[in-house]
Amino acid sequence: MTTISFRMEGSRVTGFTARGHSGYAQAGSDIVCAAVTSAIRVAECAVNDVLGLEAAVKVRDDTISLKLPGGLSQDSESICQTLLTALMLYFSQLHEEYPDHIFVEEAD
Repeated sequence: MTTISFRMEGSRVTGFTARGHSGYAQAGSDIVCAAVTSAIRVAECAVNDVLGLEAAVKVRDDTISLKLPGGLSQDSESICQTLLTALMLYFSQLHEEYPDHIFVEEAD
């Protein structure tokens, strides 16, 4: 199962960590894993490459995490909150479709 933990400071999303493999299908054919991976890559590209914010991204084995930098401008903060909230909603919808393969949680 893939577990995605969104780090929260009150209602503010500060980042996330995705761990594990969904186990929906064999590697290379797993649509749940592909959906999670592509969504994470889009979020990372939007934050780092498009907005130029240099969020910390760590990749280890079956874990990837992203942490927003501090001191964001009001515009960057608003964009990042919209993006990460949409990502959380997307993963929650995937959980509804594939409850045995993806779990989403909020963590302090």
